[in-house]
Amino acid sequence: MSMWAALAVLGGLGLIFGALLGYGGVRLRANEDPLVARIDALLPQTQCAQCGYPGCRPYAEAIARGEAQINQCPPGGEATVSALAELLGRDAPPLDRERGEAPTVPLVAWIDEDLCIGCTKCIHACPVDAIVGAPQWMHTVLRAECTGCELCVEPCPVDCIHMQPARQGIEAWRWPVPEGQ
Repeated sequence: MSMWAALAVLGGLGLIFGALLGYGGVRLRANEDPLVARIDALLPQTQCAQCGYPGCRPYAEAIARGEAQINQCPPGGEATVSALAELLGRDAPPLDRERGEAPTVPLVAWIDEDLCIGCTKCIHACPVDAIVGAPQWMHTVLRAECTGCELCVEPCPVDCIHMQPARQGIEAWRWPVPEGQ
């Protein structure tokens, strides 16, 4: 078989499999509930699980199904409860303080690299992959990715992870998303 014939066969297979994947992606796509997407957009996306769900999206789905209250998100605070109440046309209950307190300032994790033993327990605990490192090597936190959920603090066996206020000021400022997007 010549090189051109082999390339033609591989190219043909690539087109066939690409078409099948494209078709499957369109036909088998899960229908997304627009209400779930709107609820999820109001949540802080910390993925901290303080609400009792493994992340913000499952919590949004539970709210949309009527299985969860709108006041279970400590990182979102009263502002998120109010926004959810407005979206859903309900009265805003007070924040459920049994699940935690809303932080007064945004927090990020910081690892004292001199104390870090490289156990990777914090990496496995981080729901947003904001901690980088390798076994037996020092770890560090990607501040821009850290949501301040504090899930990495407890599993650390040497207490080298501390929560600090997130960087404030012009370097941390982000443009607001326009209404309706």
